[in-house]
Amino acid sequence: MNKKMNIDQTSYSIIRHSSVAVVYLFGLFVIVSNIPFLEKMSVALLAGAGFAGIVVGLAAQSTLGNIISGISLAVFRPFRVGDRVNVMNEYGKIIDITLRHTVVRTWDNRRLIIPNSIIGDEAIINWSIQDPTVRWLVDVGISYDSDIDLARNIMLEEARKHVNIMTYVELRKYDPAIPKEEVIQVMVTELGDYAVNMRMYFWCADRKFCFLTACDLRESIKKRFDAEGVEIPFPYRTIVYKNEMASNARMSNNNQCKDPSSVIMQEH
Repeated sequence: MNKKMNIDQTSYSIIRHSSVAVVYLFGLFVIVSNIPFLEKMSVALLAGAGFAGIVVGLAAQSTLGNIISGISLAVFRPFRVGDRVNVMNEYGKIIDITLRHTVVRTWDNRRLIIPNSIIGDEAIINWSIQDPTVRWLVDVGISYDSDIDLARNIMLEEARKHVNIMTYVELRKYDPAIPKEEVIQVMVTELGDYAVNMRMYFWCADRKFCFLTACDLRESIKKRFDAEGVEIPFPYRTIVYKNEMASNARMSNNNQCKDPSSVIMQEH
């Protein structure tokens, strides 16, 4: 029915679960009304419905809150079934929205079941809403002796060859105003302690491709750097000991060492 009537899957899921609840309530009403003993007992219960309603309302407060939140999610739709989201420090895909909870399938195939009242109050990153394209990044550090322009050209060439990275023509379908130079960019972001840090931005058609694409690029860029002499440096520290410390060390060693003004030790 969902496919034939072209109904949004999120709305369909809520309608389906609500329909099941209505059928159960209707069935319970039919059973009670057709059994005399239960019918008389239900009349007696209705006489004290005021007090019972308060008790039931307090007991079912969280359940009713989840149901109301589930209806709110179906109406306002901050996310839909099939969307890829970051929620509660987890990344995954929305696979079901019920009256009580939302089910998220995480990247490692776990099922994260979140009550609707909780997920309704969470800040959510929705990677799929409106526009599924995602701008991703890869950071690479090169030595100060390496050629920045050569490293940039290598990174651009490797990115343009990757099948998952979108071209300018593909991006214009989603954003006709996007500048051509923003399709793939490589910029120097920091002059660090031991490396010139470079960052490459690129676009993927869907969030699910980004992680593996970035892994492929890091590997291919490293191989090209090795082949063309661009160095990715190791971190190092320089530790300088003061003259007094060196003097004390010489005294403790019974003047067995020479008398340097300072001792410099480099650790690679």
